[in-house]
Amino acid sequence: MLVLRGGTLIDGTGRAPLRDATLVIEDGRVEAVTTGAAATWPSSAEVIDVAGMTVLPGLIDCHDHMALHGYELASRWELNEAGSTRHLRTARAIEHTLAMGYTTIRDAGGLDAGFRAAIEQGLLAGPRLLTAVAIISPIGGIGDRVSPSGHECMVPADPALPRGVANGVDEVRRVVRTMVRAGADVIKCATTGGASSRAGHGPKDPAFDPDEMRALVDEAHALGRKVMCHALGGPGLRLALEAGVDSIEHGCYLDEDPELIPMMAERSTFFVPTLTVYEYHSESKAAHVRERSRALREHHLASIQRALAAGVKVVAGTDAGGHGHPPNAAELQHLVAAGLTPLQAIRAATGWAAECVGLEREIGTLEKAKRADLVVVAGDPLADMGILQSAERIRLVVKDGVTQLRR
Repeated sequence: MLVLRGGTLIDGTGRAPLRDATLVIEDGRVEAVTTGAAATWPSSAEVIDVAGMTVLPGLIDCHDHMALHGYELASRWELNEAGSTRHLRTARAIEHTLAMGYTTIRDAGGLDAGFRAAIEQGLLAGPRLLTAVAIISPIGGIGDRVSPSGHECMVPADPALPRGVANGVDEVRRVVRTMVRAGADVIKCATTGGASSRAGHGPKDPAFDPDEMRALVDEAHALGRKVMCHALGGPGLRLALEAGVDSIEHGCYLDEDPELIPMMAERSTFFVPTLTVYEYHSESKAAHVRERSRALREHHLASIQRALAAGVKVVAGTDAGGHGHPPNAAELQHLVAAGLTPLQAIRAATGWAAECVGLEREIGTLEKAKRADLVVVAGDPLADMGILQSAERIRLVVKDGVTQLRR
């Protein structure tokens, strides 16, 4: 039994912080949450005094790319280093992410299911991983390995990452099934280009047609997988929502169509804005990427604020990988700057995030019978969200009741 006593608890439900809280953990789950003198535990328990610190649920990033380490073409096509070196680099990023208090990561493409198995088998210390394996898009979409000249990449792909290009209803269904066979926990697709896409395939340029998207979503749901969809604006954004995707990734131009945000609220579609990646893109060396990122900024902020006002759940995701692996909690600071309260920003990376990834019955909040995933930080993140980005402030990380880091 593990007991954390005397700290301030932010439980991830949206409730106000609980002062002088005691958290009792047994057999990997939360046994009790009490305060002050009401707390009791057996003499055999390990007791940790966390007075002056804040206890939070283990943090969740709903959109990461743990196996990506740069936007350069050689890196994207895995030409710049040996596969073994790249895998070890990925393992290091995974370990560091856990040490920063992130106990669950939903990977949006590029990470094969072997990393999840390695963590589950104790070969690697890391967060609970949910992986999309690879992004599904049609020819010319963001999942198509194409060079600036327009030629398809002929370099053999990693066999653990099936090719995500699909055209036509039958092929879309086949590729969804292939991803699930390869170990996908979630299906990732794209119905638009992006800020960092090649010139000529931007944030409002569509991908897939209605029949293809309906087939993709129906097949994924039939196989018990949620669908996360890269969609920034234009007709492709509407297409994704009408097809019934479970979350909109990026959603920068939601504000331009007055019907979309109410549609998301009605259908309980999650919004993963990934502000962190656009901070990076706004300083890109590529002029078209820089211009796109700066042009979408005000629309992106307006979309977030309108979504919140409409009751859409905004959740945290960094879209890290291409821009390296900075502290995932930078996203929480960006969300506060975009209009979320500090408590909402924490909920975006805990309770709401757990709902987004389909694990709300197990993680995301520190309540009786939930899995004991938590992070203890020195200070008050509600007063300074930046402390969640400081390794020195992360004092304790627990996943499934097992201590992963203690300072």
